[in-house]
Amino acid sequence: MASSQQKEAQMSTVATPSFGGGSNRIAAVNTAETTTIPADAVKTQNHREEPTTTDQKPGWRKFLSHVGPGFLVSLAYLDPGNLETDLQAGANHGFELLWVVLIGLIFALIIQSLAANLGVSTGKHLSEVCKAEYPKFVKYCLWLLAEVAVIAADIPEVIGTAFALNILFHIPVWAGVLLTGLSTLLLIGLQRYGVRKLELLIAILVFVMAACFFGEMSYVKPPATGVLKGMFVPKLNGQGATGDAIALLGALVMPHNLFLHSALVLSRKVPNSVRGINDACRYFLIESGFALFISFLINMAVVSVSGTVCTVGHVSESTADQCSDITLNSASFLLQNVLGKSSSTIYAIALLASGQSSSITGTYAGQFIMQGFLDLKMKTWMRNLMTRSIAITPSLIVAIIGGPQGAGRLIIIASMILSFELPFALIPLLKFSSSTTKMGPHKNSIYIIVISWILGLSIIGINIYYLSTGFVGWLIDNNLPKVANVFIGIVVFPLMAVYILAVIYLTFRKDRVVTYIEPQKPDPMAQAHLESGLHNSFGPGDVAPVPFRDDLAHIPLPE
Repeated sequence: MASSQQKEAQMSTVATPSFGGGSNRIAAVNTAETTTIPADAVKTQNHREEPTTTDQKPGWRKFLSHVGPGFLVSLAYLDPGNLETDLQAGANHGFELLWVVLIGLIFALIIQSLAANLGVSTGKHLSEVCKAEYPKFVKYCLWLLAEVAVIAADIPEVIGTAFALNILFHIPVWAGVLLTGLSTLLLIGLQRYGVRKLELLIAILVFVMAACFFGEMSYVKPPATGVLKGMFVPKLNGQGATGDAIALLGALVMPHNLFLHSALVLSRKVPNSVRGINDACRYFLIESGFALFISFLINMAVVSVSGTVCTVGHVSESTADQCSDITLNSASFLLQNVLGKSSSTIYAIALLASGQSSSITGTYAGQFIMQGFLDLKMKTWMRNLMTRSIAITPSLIVAIIGGPQGAGRLIIIASMILSFELPFALIPLLKFSSSTTKMGPHKNSIYIIVISWILGLSIIGINIYYLSTGFVGWLIDNNLPKVANVFIGIVVFPLMAVYILAVIYLTFRKDRVVTYIEPQKPDPMAQAHLESGLHNSFGPGDVAPVPFRDDLAHIPLPE
């Protein structure tokens, strides 16, 4: 009996090393020499464990322990950029672009789950794997492009917050742009006094907007046939439909979200076993699916309300004027039927919450990108100040020169930039998640590989087509002197060629660095206890399980 207890005390839970530093996964291994345990000792051990089996976590508790990353990421799908593109898509094209929203969020679910799987399976987030795989020059280029994506995603949040302050306090838009940096720093500073309460408040305010649009949708009663047809019959009719569709995709499928999700899942404790990793991937998929389904319903409601008010039935002259140049600053008229005079106030509060919650996720994404590519860590407030200062500059210039209408158009431009940036995060993710050298036995199945590459290459192809045809059409139709057109062509066409060559390089470059590390052979009994959630079942010599990424343990998510 003493011999059996001594062997149990030598058994401990350790973290297996990962490529490039940090611990990779929680694994229960027997650190003692391999010996045969007598049968009577096994019986004694099993008898001693019987009273503790009631401590096993049921399935729903295991799932709840993984809830958090998907919902935090899904806030980015409800940011002011999404609302702006939804409003304009509905006002300009009715329900015809709903299929873009549907396909965009289905594709978002696929790639967000791939990002989560990459983090769970490798113990490293996307930017860290890119740093390990690519040459120095490519690594720095990808880092710069990722930073540009974070800044482009921050522009709609800056302008949306400025619009909300304008509606609430009648502050000029340019002054509201200047105040947005301080407002986000204030929210981040308040996290130390209860981040869960703060995020719950933001989520409640965002869902207030959702309730408003659902209430308005029940009032205006969009035709079900039109909504279903727009959702399942692809069309790109009318002037600007292609541009609006690309803007919708850019607002829905954001590259910085891939870096963010692959890092957020690293705050969870995952056993280093096939069962533990597969369970975690399944839980993250379910959570992301539920969160993105809610996002889809909200985006669909916004497009449907805007499309119904602006295109269905008899549209009054005043409504037609408002719909012809609809922006986040003027969209509160859509809610007047439900909320009356208070529509603008409630709309502005929810718009403010949308912008602020999205900016917090953007700050975390920027931190992980900088940490992964450069191994450089910044304080959260400093990172937010840097990103927000860069994003404020174009927003401030446009707000001063073009006013609210110009600021609204800048949101569409920022969404299109995000769409063009997508390949430089998406292609590495698709390649890494399908690679044995990166994922080992947890790589994508052939079905996921085919579906994800078809969707990804389709979006990339649409971007390249729109980029080339749009630029050529602008060169032909503008009123600039021929010399200026020639000069612009000399500058822009090589950049377009570099863009296409970069996409081809990332697509066909063969992975050379093996980052997947075979786990240490676990002790079956210790691994079973770790996966079942039993604690202190091996005696006083056990080491309690620890988060396998200590550098990400500060992420404000529920454990």
